[in-house]
Amino acid sequence: MITKQQTLLSSLAISSLPREKVIVILGPTASGKTALAVKIAKEIGAEIISADSRQVYRQMDIGTGKDLSEYGDVPYHLINICDPGEKYHLGQFIEDFQQIYQSLLLQKKRIILCGGTGLYIQSVIQGSKYVKIPSQPGFKEALYQFEKDELIDRLAKYNKPNDLFIDLSTKKRIIRGIEILEWLKNNPEMILSNESLDSFVIGLNPDVSTRRKKISKRLDQRIEAGLILEVQALLESGVSHTELQYYGLEYKYISKYLLGELNYEEFYKKLETEIHRYAKRQMTYFRKMEKDGIVINWLD
Repeated sequence: MITKQQTLLSSLAISSLPREKVIVILGPTASGKTALAVKIAKEIGAEIISADSRQVYRQMDIGTGKDLSEYGDVPYHLINICDPGEKYHLGQFIEDFQQIYQSLLLQKKRIILCGGTGLYIQSVIQGSKYVKIPSQPGFKEALYQFEKDELIDRLAKYNKPNDLFIDLSTKKRIIRGIEILEWLKNNPEMILSNESLDSFVIGLNPDVSTRRKKISKRLDQRIEAGLILEVQALLESGVSHTELQYYGLEYKYISKYLLGELNYEEFYKKLETEIHRYAKRQMTYFRKMEKDGIVINWLD
């Protein structure tokens, strides 16, 4: 039986798109993004780059909904690249995406960008001008002799543009920030412009009733699969309750449950409600992307 989604996909003629055009699949939580991305990837021989701000973390599999078994033999990127306790930011994602994107282009691979973090997706679709600033090997290597605090002090001496975000979590990221600022200082006459990504965007938007049912069902499945045990293991590994708040709703509310701040029924209802609200916020952001000029081909 041919589904409505299959009919709509056929009408989009994805297989006939130019090889260099990135297929973007976005949608709210529990909308089936990964399954669709894998299906298309198998059909056209593509690799998948994740655009999910939480799936970058190791040991956070159930709570972030990695569903790695769905990928099968489809290669994927930007999943399980950070340890719990680390902070991963937009600037890192843009840099990591660009490295993988350029590498896959050179290999003549087709690319699918899939996720629900709208800010990440919009940032690479509409471009970041600072990513294009070239690396300066000699200058960069000389900076590695300094301690992290010294590098931060050095960074503070530059005149940083308001639209440039510099991650201070690692020496590598700080050095890249200094490298960018040094280049800007030495090339004041150069005008940088954002370079947009050649992309074709597909959005998944199940009706609200269906979405709510899927979210509730998936929450039950995750708890049965050991979500609470996953959070306990993170705590035992040294991640604090305070740090867990950073990693999303599941980790926040289970942490409160384990601390005794909420009983099981309270934790479950609050978490379920907040995930529904989160999905609504995701859809609001995707509509904002459309207002900002990004064309999204919706599959309802």
